[in-house]
Amino acid sequence: MARHEIDRFISAWDRYAADTVRVLKALPVAKYDFRPDPAGGSLGELAWHLAEIEGFFSLGVEQGKLDVGLRPPNIERPRTVDPLAPGYERVHAEAVPRVRKLEDGDLGREIPFFHLGTKPIGDILWSALLHHGLHHRGQVVLLCRLAGGPPPGLFGPNREESEAMRAKSGA
Repeated sequence: MARHEIDRFISAWDRYAADTVRVLKALPVAKYDFRPDPAGGSLGELAWHLAEIEGFFSLGVEQGKLDVGLRPPNIERPRTVDPLAPGYERVHAEAVPRVRKLEDGDLGREIPFFHLGTKPIGDILWSALLHHGLHHRGQVVLLCRLAGGPPPGLFGPNREESEAMRAKSGA
């Protein structure tokens, strides 16, 4: 893959990151500990996992290995809802330059992927970083709704946005 693929990835990632910030800003402030599944993570914990994904995977790609011992800077999980969105923005802003360093040919290079063998950097970026993050962002959107918050419409309007559009059009 050529440099244009790296730029295409970063462009997509930045667009999804902007929507992720919208989701994090929509979380009900008093519901950080909302946990519909007693064995699952709380709304706040899962929301911060979105930042962890970007921080850990970008650092692993930069260092040429993904290992449980890697720890990106500024990755300490906030314990309330308000700092989640600005914290995610900070982690994303630190993660992008790590990926931007990639050169032609790096996306096909295999690096150690925890205890699971090796994976090409391109697969790590698209699958482990971007798609993994989107998967968990969908979970956060659902938890936001279940916790009483209206999540933003991401790939189309949400219920409240649809109702407002219908009311505005007189339908």
